[in-house]
Amino acid sequence: AHFHLDHCGALPYFSEMVGYDGPIYMTHPTKAICPILLEDFRKITVDKKGETNFFTSQMIKDCMKKVVAVHLHQTVQVDDELEIKAYYAGHVLGAAMFQIKVGCESVVYTGDYNMTPDRHLGAAWIDKCRPDLLISESTYATTIRDSKRCRERDFLKKVHEAIERGGKVLIPVFALGRAQELCILLETFWERMNLKAPIYFSTGLTEKANHYYKLFITWTNQKIRKTFVQRNMFEFKHIKAFDRAFADNPGPMVVFATPGMLHAGQSLQIFKKWAGNEKNMVIMPGYCVQGTVGHKILGGQRKLEMEGRQIVSGNVSQEGPSAVADWIRIHSELEVKMQVEYMSFSAHADAKGIMQLIRQAEPRNVLLVHGEAKKMEFLKQKIEQEFHVTCHMPANGETVTVHTNPNIPVDVSLGLLKRELTIGPLPDSKRPKLMHGTLIIKDNSFRLVSPEQALKELGLAEHQLRFTCRIHFQDPRKEHETGLRLYNHLKTFLKDYSVQHLSDTSIMVESILIQVTVQSEDPATKLLLVSWTYQVRFLFYTCYHTPGFQSPLPLSKGL
Repeated sequence: AHFHLDHCGALPYFSEMVGYDGPIYMTHPTKAICPILLEDFRKITVDKKGETNFFTSQMIKDCMKKVVAVHLHQTVQVDDELEIKAYYAGHVLGAAMFQIKVGCESVVYTGDYNMTPDRHLGAAWIDKCRPDLLISESTYATTIRDSKRCRERDFLKKVHEAIERGGKVLIPVFALGRAQELCILLETFWERMNLKAPIYFSTGLTEKANHYYKLFITWTNQKIRKTFVQRNMFEFKHIKAFDRAFADNPGPMVVFATPGMLHAGQSLQIFKKWAGNEKNMVIMPGYCVQGTVGHKILGGQRKLEMEGRQIVSGNVSQEGPSAVADWIRIHSELEVKMQVEYMSFSAHADAKGIMQLIRQAEPRNVLLVHGEAKKMEFLKQKIEQEFHVTCHMPANGETVTVHTNPNIPVDVSLGLLKRELTIGPLPDSKRPKLMHGTLIIKDNSFRLVSPEQALKELGLAEHQLRFTCRIHFQDPRKEHETGLRLYNHLKTFLKDYSVQHLSDTSIMVESILIQVTVQSEDPATKLLLVSWTYQVRFLFYTCYHTPGFQSPLPLSKGL
């Protein structure tokens, strides 16, 4: 769905180590940026943490060769039945929601999305596709954010106050996404206020980001696209590349460093250096997973157990794969005196945004993922109350069965449509119209035609099926007399219907045939035969429930 590692980090493992050999689809920006972040991930995991049995650089390259890049709103026919379509998700450059259709059933997987436009990306959008299932992220299942303008004002105020008192400000971010959003915000503020304190960004990432935002300018919002010809918003005047030696420089500064949750890398190293000074400040602009340093300090923890590694022996004179070293894990306690602030600039939809997307897509079922159980439970109840759809929130590894009522497309013959329109009143667009015809299923296609056309196509003769009801009753009169009295009785009560007395003494009410016979030794015991076709059952029901004709048993008395 996009290039963040919680969405693409296992892809080389999946395709090169587990053996998945099916197609891989992503948008063009995601395909361009994915291998860079995967390689950074591999370096941190293998080179710094010493993990073995991990995918290699070559595996990343081999994996990316298998990727098929797709455009937004492009329908991709994967095979005879399966098709996919990508929709704009906001969140980060290239992020997409995917609609997956198999036959007449469909699923929308949102990935991560943002329903609010920001300074460099637009809002997520999807058409009213009415999927059978919407799989939605729920990172902020219970959060409703205040206005973006207020958050930006508070952010700038806090940064400015820290700089004015001579402190250093650390802003942990991920390489692409919120980083660019906040850089544009600070760049504009520094220009307007004529501030001199330096702003730094993790080495190399500014250049890479600038390159990709130039390359995929059509994925940014309208304002960025309009001003791009005169001025590239990502060529920053006040923001410079960061060198780790700068962390020890005296005086105020602002540093954007990766990763965004303080769980590793440069942001964690800078945090360790600056945490002990109460003049300094760390601003967490996004969500932090439980267990990370970011999550701990946001929860109010001010004494942290920090883990590290130290070389104790080894042949460090050699280089490359032949180098050998022994490591030990060391623990130390870090006291956090610096000011800790949380300001939600996360590019995830809040609870209001999730409800907005559901309203937009009109799914028949919803499944929540990518969130915390307690918060998801609250959102689940809200969704079921407001939209009257079933909402699931399975735990990892749990299987969910989703019941669907698929709509099956049927072609209707023009002749049948014309005939149906001439019968009865004009159709009402707000009410469904009942249509009678013959359904022909052939080669996985469905056609509704008139019975005459169906018989002709299939080479069959028409037969009529009649239902007969046998009723015994007592009447001393002769058969023809009983029949005549019954005819007069029906003529009286069924004035709006055609009632005929036939030459063989039987009676016809529309297409219902009524006969009176004697089938026993007792001539007073009569047998009433009422025969009708399937099409006129409703008429028999009407006759049977007509006042004075509820039951044929007391006919002898009534006549």
